[in-house]
Amino acid sequence: MSLSGVSATALSLATDVRSGTIKATEVIDAHLAAIAALDGELNAFVHVLDGAAREAAVAVDRRVEAGEDPGPLAGVPVAVKDNLCLRGAPTTCGSRILEGWSPPYSATVLERLVDAGAILVGKTNMDEFAMGSSTETSVYGPTRNPHDLSRVPGGSSGGSAAAVAAGLAPLALGSDTGGSIRQPAAFCGVVGVKPTYGTVSRFGLVAFASSLDQIGPFARNVADAALLFDVIAGHDPLDSTSLDRPLVQVGPCLADGVAGMRVGVLAELVDGVDADVAARVHEAAEALAAAGAIVEELSVPEVRYGLPAYYLIAPAEASSNLSRYDGVRYGLRVEASDVAAMNSATRAAGFGPEVKRRIMLGTYALSAGYYEAYYGQAMKVRTVIVDAFAAAYRGVDVLLGATTPTTAFPIGAKTGDPLSMYLSDVCTIPTNLAGHAAMSVPFGTGAGGLPVGVQVLAPALGELQMFRVASVLEAAAPPTPAPSPPPQGSGGGVR
Repeated sequence: MSLSGVSATALSLATDVRSGTIKATEVIDAHLAAIAALDGELNAFVHVLDGAAREAAVAVDRRVEAGEDPGPLAGVPVAVKDNLCLRGAPTTCGSRILEGWSPPYSATVLERLVDAGAILVGKTNMDEFAMGSSTETSVYGPTRNPHDLSRVPGGSSGGSAAAVAAGLAPLALGSDTGGSIRQPAAFCGVVGVKPTYGTVSRFGLVAFASSLDQIGPFARNVADAALLFDVIAGHDPLDSTSLDRPLVQVGPCLADGVAGMRVGVLAELVDGVDADVAARVHEAAEALAAAGAIVEELSVPEVRYGLPAYYLIAPAEASSNLSRYDGVRYGLRVEASDVAAMNSATRAAGFGPEVKRRIMLGTYALSAGYYEAYYGQAMKVRTVIVDAFAAAYRGVDVLLGATTPTTAFPIGAKTGDPLSMYLSDVCTIPTNLAGHAAMSVPFGTGAGGLPVGVQVLAPALGELQMFRVASVLEAAAPPTPAPSPPPQGSGGGVR
């Protein structure tokens, strides 16, 4: 059995459904069959919405038969990370503390998907409360990389990335706080987009670090990612951080090319990464130069401060956001002799080790006597990084670098060494601190034939030029092999 499901693109599926060439029910049945056949090995989904998906497909077909247009994503299956609220469906964030909880409302992005004719097929696995880089901290167990079942898919949105890579859904949504869309996209050989902070509504996203979190697309190609981004982007009055300004649709501009565009190869996102990853970045730069871009190397030394600043700011915000899980309002409740004991027992039983680690770190950074020395200093460093990026973008339109320092690592290789795990996000974190746009584009393979992602970074609201660059890179990229079972004895394999 190949670990590859349905290969049709989202654009082609939507076109065929809207024209009546195929039925949405046929599309959904094919994808649900692929999930049933393959997900036992991958563990990409934690909840499959079989019944609701089929009902939604029937409704789409009825609209087509009535001569209506269901929307740009008509009949397209979309997988959803399990930290996005969906009314009436389990939403657990991969944590025991939210077991049995179903939200009474849906995230704005999910309502926009449904309005565009998309069909939600399931909630995907993730690191608990999005805290991780490998999708190994989930209460549901690890997700596996479709290219090699013995390796991680990346995190924290590993379930979404694996589902798209394996053909279980042509599109998926994830969240990116420090690289949680781009890093798994690179590991799984798919496109992953972290939009500018504020361009996509966070209403209904269960918060990890509110000043860093952003929702974005996964897809198997740049055009599909652009289609999904154009559907979910835009102002939302329910999100106080949402940008209230018109946004340019990126889909129609993908063929505009990069002639005359200025591209900076960012030294700090190439130096120090594995040689095979660095080689792909340089090949990507050469491809852009051949397409007419003006390519130069540049340095932004301040991005090296991103990792320590992030691991003070993000845990501090998490410490505040996760205080609401007290055994009273949501999910798990462990009975005890009094309220304080119940709170403590519930949190001890409900949160996993990584979440507890970050809550303690954040609480310490915010505590009296240490606030200014740690959190306050980290916020000053964040400002330094924002200013450094602004200076860089005065000379170039986009930046280019590695998405990850390595290709996908083996399951269990870094779970005992938190610092090593945190370093997996060293190339992606600076963009989150700045609030800018970035995306990972598959660009060939590295050691062991595993996918490599090249990262395109753009200034705030620079999605248009970012997607144009990504489209050129995609056309020039060496082929990435389709997912398949690993050889016998590699630690994976199909049962």
